[in-house]
Amino acid sequence: MAKAIIMPKFGFTQEDATIVEWLVKEGDFVEKNDPIAEVTTDKVNMEVESPEEGYIGGIRYQEGDVVPVTKIIAYVLAEGEEAPETDEDEAPATAAEVEAPPSPAAAVLPPAASGPVDATPVARRMAAAEGIDLSGVEGSGAQGRVTREDVERLIAAPPGQNGGRTGDKVRATPAARRAASEQGINLEAVTGSGPHGRVQEADVLAAGQAAPAAAPPVRVTSDGEPVVVPLEGMRRTIAERMQASAQEAPHITLTLDIDMAKAIAFREYANERVPEGEPRISMTAVIVKAVAWTLRQHPILNSYMQNNEIWMLPNVNVGVAVALDEGLIVPVVRDADVKGLRQIGAEVVDLAKRAREGRLGPDDVTDGTFTVTNLGMFGISHFTAIINPPQVAILAVGQTATQFVPDEQGQPVARPLMTVTISADHRAIDGAQAARFLASLREALEEPASILL
Repeated sequence: MAKAIIMPKFGFTQEDATIVEWLVKEGDFVEKNDPIAEVTTDKVNMEVESPEEGYIGGIRYQEGDVVPVTKIIAYVLAEGEEAPETDEDEAPATAAEVEAPPSPAAAVLPPAASGPVDATPVARRMAAAEGIDLSGVEGSGAQGRVTREDVERLIAAPPGQNGGRTGDKVRATPAARRAASEQGINLEAVTGSGPHGRVQEADVLAAGQAAPAAAPPVRVTSDGEPVVVPLEGMRRTIAERMQASAQEAPHITLTLDIDMAKAIAFREYANERVPEGEPRISMTAVIVKAVAWTLRQHPILNSYMQNNEIWMLPNVNVGVAVALDEGLIVPVVRDADVKGLRQIGAEVVDLAKRAREGRLGPDDVTDGTFTVTNLGMFGISHFTAIINPPQVAILAVGQTATQFVPDEQGQPVARPLMTVTISADHRAIDGAQAARFLASLREALEEPASILL
């Protein structure tokens, strides 16, 4: 019986994903858990895996198509089986929604012969991407079939040994190829950080920063007309989500200055006790710890607004916004309220690093209950942020700057002040609740010992 392959849901709020690349074609034989397509959400690139062993048929969408989650994208078929013309529990698709199903003959063709080597489709793709000759390779699979593991061992071997790398093909995402073309970077010289060594856009951008500066990309055409940059991928999803949030959630914003003198001293004290070789604790980590503590005091702000209901959440998962060239991504520090400052500090460093390298997984970016966005490092003193739905609040953090304020005797004294602004969904949060949250956050940062009580 035909087994449907659906577009998975990688996160609670995910509604669709874009097919970046099909890794198989009609008639290809796949094993269970073989990757069959690469897709991108508003957060990360992921591979969709085959749920069963069999032949791929009935591919419903093309590369670049945006597919709602749980929609059938293809089928795994038994030999000689035909893919359904329409999907069960779905109305017949229109031409605009789904590409016409392939002919039955195309759906059940066995994989085309490609020389005398018997290898899985994944093994063939990896070998082609790495320029590895599979002839003469002894496979470890059934009946001597060459598997993905065999190719991975070959990739790790020195050039020329056990087949070696003899070609010049590079496995890279379309975004990476575009970036390499724009910056004049040779993909062969870029080390990939994606699945199976696939070169990601972040890898190309990092290589460009390390290489000698090239001429900036042309932003206008030869006749002086502006270049049109399509709103697609992560940028498109961010635009849609932020527009919906701004239109649907009535934002209320409150701003407060916090004296950071003791927080700065607390951070220095903590860093003096960080073992050598471990990452130092950033001020962002201190803020995340303080925010998590404050959310436990004001649980209504640790909520989702969903279907005209307020869902107060049991876990405190603080998202930390990280700026990438292609958009904003928010990796999550899970259960931040029960973690120590050193652990939070290490996680913040690791998440930010992997975000810029394009190596975040679904668990790293889902289930956030509150978001912190910090632009202080850019010299921004104050700003307001748009709520990341379905969350009900977001904290915007500005720079810490020395300012003169009156002391108890009314005399001017210089103090390191940080301006924070909370944006809250007024459907779920009243102004007084948001104000009390900021007051507690100020207490946590101006008296850091309070978060240890």
